[in-house]
Amino acid sequence: MSWSREEFPTEGGTAVTPAEFEMRRGKEEKPKWSRFDTSWLISLFGTAVGAGILFLPINAGEGGVYPLIVATILIGPMTYFAHRGLSRMVVAVREPTSDITEVSRQYFGRGAGIFITVVYFLSIYPIILIYAVSITNTVDSLMVNQLGMEPWPRWLLSLILVLAMSAVMIAGPKLVSIVTGWIVYPLIAALAFLIIWLIPYWQLDSFGEMPAFGDFVSSVWLVIPVLVFSFSFAAATSQLTVSLKDRYKLRAGMKAAQIIKWTAVILTIFTMGFVWSAALALGPEGMQEARAANLPVVSYLANQLDQPFLQILGPAISIVAIASSFFGHWLGGIEGGVGIINNTFGTKDGSLNQKYIRYGVIGFVVLTAWIAAILNPSVLSLIESLSGPIIAMVLYLLPMYAIHKVKVLEPYRGLASNIFVTIAGLVAVSGIIYGLLP
Repeated sequence: MSWSREEFPTEGGTAVTPAEFEMRRGKEEKPKWSRFDTSWLISLFGTAVGAGILFLPINAGEGGVYPLIVATILIGPMTYFAHRGLSRMVVAVREPTSDITEVSRQYFGRGAGIFITVVYFLSIYPIILIYAVSITNTVDSLMVNQLGMEPWPRWLLSLILVLAMSAVMIAGPKLVSIVTGWIVYPLIAALAFLIIWLIPYWQLDSFGEMPAFGDFVSSVWLVIPVLVFSFSFAAATSQLTVSLKDRYKLRAGMKAAQIIKWTAVILTIFTMGFVWSAALALGPEGMQEARAANLPVVSYLANQLDQPFLQILGPAISIVAIASSFFGHWLGGIEGGVGIINNTFGTKDGSLNQKYIRYGVIGFVVLTAWIAAILNPSVLSLIESLSGPIIAMVLYLLPMYAIHKVKVLEPYRGLASNIFVTIAGLVAVSGIIYGLLP
């Protein structure tokens, strides 16, 4: 069950809910920043930045500069308010360890909870497969084309890569934090370098090319779902909030909002900075050619600009981005898989060992990721399109519906940001559906 007022901690002798505390004291109290918070910020950034680098630049740059201006203005607030809403759903539940899968059951009942947990799992699990395929292809290309090595058997290379990334996650949060720090900080530095290095290649005449109104609206409409997908760190937001509930108690909601805000700021600066720099360097025509060639934008830049160092830097950036995003989506994928079993079979009461359930889900994810990497399906764009609307429903629409319907979330009602997030979610879902139409 979710909190009843009698079960809440007291603040000044009066029982309050986390939602009441946050809305009453949130503007007065600014929690101090700690190294613990920084480690979570880096984890959230790493979760989202892979998709932003691998999938966003070509899609966002094809429409030209003016739709990109609108996208840049919108994506920061969209990212912040949406993830804050998802975090608020988790904060309001009494049990410190209750994640989004248990929260859904407690708010909406067993049947709806199972459905939401399955949807949550399906919004994350295909992305794990995407990264298993992508890192195998990227490392194989690096070994053969840049390092001059003989190609390894695909089943062996993919097995090593999938097991290596999975082993870091299984080893525990401390190792994940260390490895994420090692790879994300260099990634930020590499992105900053590329953004600046591409400035001499910018084609500023594209600013004068105002598209027709219909093309402009269509471009903005279709880029928003890609932005939602590329800036999503929903897979790690639930676990972030659970961790903060244990550490900050009633102040967990305020701390989560603080971490999410700075994650959104840094993501917008570096990811959209990279998108802008690449788009201005290549122009809409170059982006369309990169899509036709089925190349990551960094690889296409290396070919077009004839810079040998990009042939090494490009795959290195892709590998680091894939690994960091894999870690974040692993958290959500395992959480969702365990939640499906617990909510469906009622095993949370101790009838089945939770450790064995978790190991079983991990085994399933590792095995299927390895199989996907071996098969190397050409379905990445399709998976992205299917993941996009599901992410929008879970990240944008579900929290707003919960705030509207669930009593304990009532203090969050009536905010203009709720309307903004709902509209953005509906646009994201409808844009992808429109993009799939013949």
